[in-house]
Amino acid sequence: MSAPFEERSGVVPCVTPWGQWYQTLEEVFIEVQVPPGTRAQEIQCSLQSRHVELAVRGQEILKGKLFDSTIADEGTWTLEDRKMVRIVLTKTKRDAANCWTSLLETEYAADPWVQDQMQRKLTLERFQKENPGFDFSGAEISGNYSKGGPDFSSLEK
Repeated sequence: MSAPFEERSGVVPCVTPWGQWYQTLEEVFIEVQVPPGTRAQEIQCSLQSRHVELAVRGQEILKGKLFDSTIADEGTWTLEDRKMVRIVLTKTKRDAANCWTSLLETEYAADPWVQDQMQRKLTLERFQKENPGFDFSGAEISGNYSKGGPDFSSLEK
């Protein structure tokens, strides 16, 4: 069985002072670099539908209102290799038109080039989901791909 589309096509990260964030059609991933040797007991993380808070060893790293809503009870965080916290949030709106332009409403916006690449990736991911027999992982996309690309749902099959 082949790898899921988002793994084959790579990610389009938005780099931040504390790490990076990126997204797929269904999820938002936040990767926060923490001091090597950090233990899980030293992490305080609160994930709510529209709000995220992360503190390590009592120092606030990330706090604010998310760009869009998520499913609060599906959000998770893990400490990887005692040097990175990975937060996974599940989007409530899971389509290519819901490409987050920033992580928080007022912070960590993707620059225009990164935003364009994120939108292209989500549009290709949408095409893959709609056409499971085809491999779009190496495809290039141009033209109308903003807001998830053209809507063919009204066409007869």
